[in-house]
Amino acid sequence: MRAALPAHTLRDMGNVNDLLVLLALIAVIGLWLKSSVARERAATEARLQCERYGLQLLDETVGLRALRLRRVDGRRRLERCYGFEVSIDGADREQGSLWMLGNTMSELRLPTVVLTPPEPAATAKIVDLEPRPALPRSSESTADRSGEPAPGSNVVPLRPPRHSGGDRLH
Repeated sequence: MRAALPAHTLRDMGNVNDLLVLLALIAVIGLWLKSSVARERAATEARLQCERYGLQLLDETVGLRALRLRRVDGRRRLERCYGFEVSIDGADREQGSLWMLGNTMSELRLPTVVLTPPEPAATAKIVDLEPRPALPRSSESTADRSGEPAPGSNVVPLRPPRHSGGDRLH
């Protein structure tokens, strides 16, 4: 048979349980605050990258898509993937993603865009072209009088070739 525990021991155990619940609550709040700061940092980085590549960040927000452990310098670190939507010309929605390792961007995926900034007029090269030979007028023909195109010409005759003599039907 077990002996009953003294009253002060039961009262101390209640305090320990309350302390554990309080510590768990503080840990959850700390994790939520840390993830909020990381999300804001990812949103800032996504905004900067969109400006850099000439894209428009839609809804001005990012959302957590994935978590993974990554080995960096022999240590495992938590890497977060944030997804967002961008627009190339303002009329479309394309997916983008950003991997953050701590406060630094480790990977960026944006839709394929080929952006070439216009060349300023001051640095544009002006090239003098040689005059082209004049094209023949419509009254002139590149074909000789026999109906065959001139050698080296790309003209295709549209009339059937004339046959000589007896194989005509009419």
